Amino acid sequence: MERKSFNPDFKGMLNGVRVVDLSRVVAGNMVTLQLADHGADVIKIEPMPNGDPLRSWRDHGYSTYWKVYCRNKRSLGLNFRAAGASDLIRDLATQADVMVEGFRPGTLEKMGLAPDTLIAANPKLIIVRVSGFGQSGPYSPRPGFGTLVEAMSGFASRNGFADREPVLPPLAMADMIAGLYGAFATVTALRARERGEAPGQVIDLSLLEPMISILGPEAAGYTLTGQIKDRVGSGSNTASPRNVYKTRDDKWVALSGSVQAMAERVLRLVGRDDMNHDPRYKDNASRVKHREEIDEIVGAWVGKQTREEALKAFTEASVTAAPVYDISDLIEDEHVVGRGIFEELPDDELGWVQHHAPVPRISATPAGYRQPAPRLGQHTWEVLAEFGFDRGQIAALREADIVIGEEPS
Repeated sequence: MERKSFNPDFKGMLNGVRVVDLSRVVAGNMVTLQLADHGADVIKIEPMPNGDPLRSWRDHGYSTYWKVYCRNKRSLGLNFRAAGASDLIRDLATQADVMVEGFRPGTLEKMGLAPDTLIAANPKLIIVRVSGFGQSGPYSPRPGFGTLVEAMSGFASRNGFADREPVLPPLAMADMIAGLYGAFATVTALRARERGEAPGQVIDLSLLEPMISILGPEAAGYTLTGQIKDRVGSGSNTASPRNVYKTRDDKWVALSGSVQAMAERVLRLVGRDDMNHDPRYKDNASRVKHREEIDEIVGAWVGKQTREEALKAFTEASVTAAPVYDISDLIEDEHVVGRGIFEELPDDELGWVQHHAPVPRISATPAGYRQPAPRLGQHTWEVLAEFGFDRGQIAALREADIVIGEEPS
């Protein structure tokens, strides 16, 4: 795994864009991670005394989530309950390009920081509002956790096996998908501002709608057919063969015969070319009706091979197949290593930490690494100084317990 260094002088394509990040946990941090990796100055406003709750998400005692999601960002520790907290946020927003918040809808307004008020003071401000269900609608006041929308979106009802319970994803899928949508929307809004078509505006980013969008034509299919799709495990409602199959050495491979030529190659490889000439298996729709039979045939053939043997045979037959990896397999895979998909970065606390490299790869203006995830309040003093506060004002804020952070030597 290649070791990289942080370069404080790195300037990406979003260099000069100042982001005030009031969000917490995953979705908002995913938005600002994308912006920060491409050069935006992301200032995380963290609640005292413990900071962003993401800091407490630990993997066997290690704060890996914080280290990865909050690289390239700076931290300002703020006592949100202090009398002057809202005034300070307002002051920061007047000099920002983007503000990201993840409070329950209505909270920003109760703090005296309604978007209309902020944009009136700073007409170029883009405000990204992250919530579970959006800023409007009957469910908007509800607290929004990814688990809830992964259930309500229809995802869980499609995930798992027909004779078992619906399955939620084992990771913050809704938050991460929403974060990617939010970053794209932010860059779009910055482009609109650059073109003079919209100075400042509000991005209403719910977790629910991006999650619904990745299910594709579910609604179209249901309204046209009246049919609710069954859970099919690792199979598919639209293609066969498509599944994971256990090998002789107790490992797994996945394959997809989602186009006609590929399905024909699979059946030919496993010794059932006769099925390619049988009208019962003539196309995807026909094969899906006989999915269990086809999976049994393919699975029996795979079960006689080791994983290495099966993958070699699939490759030679030009069949689209891949091993089912766990993380220990993945980080050692020759393609993953060759592409530099994971990179090690220095860390004062842990020595070196593995990060996924920024995605996607851009030839002329790539993303980069400026600094590791910050300590709580690490940059309070320098950020306030950059926003025009003098030493006396910063010291007064600290004495009033509005901010935390040591004066730099």
